[in-house]
Amino acid sequence: MTTQPLPRGLWGVLATPFHGPGLDVDVASLRREVDLYREVPADGLVVLGVFGEGVALDSREQALAVATVAEQAPDTPLVVGVSARTTAVAVEQARTAVSAAGDSLAGLMVQASTADPAVLAGHLRAVHEATGVGIVLQDYPEASGVRISADQTLQVLADSPFVVAVKSEAPPTAAVIGRLSARTDVPVFGGLGGVGLLDELAAGAAGAMTGFSHPEGLRAALDAWADGGYVAARAAYSPWLPLVNYEAQPGVGLSLRKEILRRRGAFAESAVRPPARNAPSEILDLMDSHLTAAMDLLAARRHRKVD
Repeated sequence: MTTQPLPRGLWGVLATPFHGPGLDVDVASLRREVDLYREVPADGLVVLGVFGEGVALDSREQALAVATVAEQAPDTPLVVGVSARTTAVAVEQARTAVSAAGDSLAGLMVQASTADPAVLAGHLRAVHEATGVGIVLQDYPEASGVRISADQTLQVLADSPFVVAVKSEAPPTAAVIGRLSARTDVPVFGGLGGVGLLDELAAGAAGAMTGFSHPEGLRAALDAWADGGYVAARAAYSPWLPLVNYEAQPGVGLSLRKEILRRRGAFAESAVRPPARNAPSEILDLMDSHLTAAMDLLAARRHRKVD
């Protein structure tokens, strides 16, 4: 295994589809979702992230999801989320990921489990040494309950040369990303559904590591940024922002994303596993307007490709 920094660009965080009364992992739908991201294209894929409901899967299901993605996208680098915050369980999950992903594995995404730099560095080191795989440090206080400062994160990075990226999702994200990017060569990615993508890029983000029902919008923003900087990226991304904002609503964002993926034909069902919440009908009733606008944007994108 190598510990090369992750490539810049778009890392698509996959939702895990379920079906049937037992909410079993839907392999066929997962394959279609992978194909969607490959067509965009994404530069890499993230399996079992927070919005991939990795914490809701048992070890057999985790292995199934990772192996399915690796098989469907053999030429695409993968990052696999490790949901456990205790070291022994995190190591066990990491070993499962290594076995299932094979040569596609580019990193293991491990959440900040403490704000103590020495303890966190030791936690990350244990996962790395057990697998030989580079670590993506995820700072997502909404999921972990841990609030770690940029200076503390930099201490962790100084003691952890095996960290291949940071996923920074602690608001205000642009401020944190700016501080980290100015003081480390480790690539720093934004997340949170792309809500702050433009500001994050301006602050020095290496790209987006997030999920979105229409990753074409994320791709458009990143490509425009590479070609023309902020002005071009703002023009390319602005039409997508109403849907980004709609999908990022706290508590029901995952349910909305899955329902949109169902309506796009990727998922057979939009079920989430409890305690994740289903979106109320009042919000679902607004979806058609957003999807009509998205269809127009996709049609324009296809027309530009043909030209």
